[in-house]
Amino acid sequence: MLASTWADQIKGDSSYHDDGTDGGNTPPADSTATANTGYSDKARHKYWHFIDVPFSPDNTTLGLVPYPNVETETAVFRQTLSSSAALKLKSYDVVWLLHLVGDIHQPLHCTSRFTSSEPHGDSGGNAVKFCSTTDQSCTGNLHSFWDNLLGPSSATPQQVAVVAAALAAVTVSNDDLDVHTWVDESFALAQSVTYANPPVGNGAGPFRYDQSYADSAKGVAEKRVVQAGLRLANILNTEIQ
Repeated sequence: MLASTWADQIKGDSSYHDDGTDGGNTPPADSTATANTGYSDKARHKYWHFIDVPFSPDNTTLGLVPYPNVETETAVFRQTLSSSAALKLKSYDVVWLLHLVGDIHQPLHCTSRFTSSEPHGDSGGNAVKFCSTTDQSCTGNLHSFWDNLLGPSSATPQQVAVVAAALAAVTVSNDDLDVHTWVDESFALAQSVTYANPPVGNGAGPFRYDQSYADSAKGVAEKRVVQAGLRLANILNTEIQ
């Protein structure tokens, strides 16, 4: 569990650095973006966490899907684990894989909405102000709301274990190990649930959600995290050599 959060923890580790542009979220235009060299690589590779598949509800011109991204790198790491690569590299790749399989199943890691007021996309909801009806300051954003649906990142291992035990009753399909299918699923959920209008209208907001939206979102998040865990287990059981 601790290993699965490593890819986020290095974002605040001064021994690592942002690479590329846009705070490290846009990959550099050279081979370092796809480097898979192990722990000696001190780049944060933030762009490995998502794939901004674009859509527009108002026919705004769509941007390009960034490369590399969570889909391409998940495939790379799986290939390494099923190969005869050095164990140190496999360690690095499995740590990344633990994290990225979860990221792919979060709808806002697989899309960016383009509108007339957001012509460059909303960065997976990060640019959309979003909060509850009782939050007067409304400093949160749509992406963070979805990231924290099952609990904050500050949760203790004991708190996580309680949530995980409750999720044992959730039934989902888990036999599809095609990463592109996972992206398509999240992309569809982003449009049908995450950007549901109301409460998420076009533009940057602020938008305020009600209990109905929160309940629907949590239901999706629970199913997706269970799917992610089961699919990850299948990968680890069948592909590690």
